[in-house]
Amino acid sequence: MGEDKVVAIHQPNFFPWLGYFNKIVLADVFIILDNVQFPKKGGTWCNRVKLMVGGRPDWVTMPVERNYHGTRLIHDTKINNSVPWRKQLLKTLKTNYGRSPFYEEVLPILADLIENPTDYLAEFNLNAIMAITERLKMDCGKIIVGSSLRVQGKATDLLISLVKQVGGKTYLSGGGAAGYQEDDKFANAGLELRSQNFNHPTYFQHNSEEFNPGLSIIDLLMNCGIKKAQALINNI
Repeated sequence: MGEDKVVAIHQPNFFPWLGYFNKIVLADVFIILDNVQFPKKGGTWCNRVKLMVGGRPDWVTMPVERNYHGTRLIHDTKINNSVPWRKQLLKTLKTNYGRSPFYEEVLPILADLIENPTDYLAEFNLNAIMAITERLKMDCGKIIVGSSLRVQGKATDLLISLVKQVGGKTYLSGGGAAGYQEDDKFANAGLELRSQNFNHPTYFQHNSEEFNPGLSIIDLLMNCGIKKAQALINNI
């Protein structure tokens, strides 16, 4: 890699949207941040994402265990496997995407990922992200798990420490960083801050009269197939 090593950092999301995979394309190193606190209440992109359900965008969720004291990091967060959510998700895909152009091609790939029997959220999501990245012919070797790096700090300080730990010179920021990211700290640390500037492409969605952006990669794969999905993500 050249001197300007670009680093992106993101939590291990649940079947993420297109922008997540585009960020992997744009980065030289992509750190999956599994060693920060998982929220005790409410939903997060780590365990839910939107798909077309009943003709409109709606949440599909991986249930997690909440009956613990104190705090828990993402990589320690357990899936609530007492709920038959895998079976429900596969049924949701059949009901809402069964007539999609690439359902028969994509379902076996997704079913294998959904049926992963692990008890841990981060392990489930990392496996799915890596498998889809590989299917899209992207470089899985650039993906590093945050818990494998010995760094400390919170919020922006943690991001800066992670970028420096992997020899990065530029931090690639997504569109959702406003509100917690202190931009001036990057310059003070000798790092360039670069915005992803993601422009969501439109594509045919068989179960909607108008295009709905921001859905899971599952929606793109079902409607466009592997090859077109690869081209859209790389050419955004």
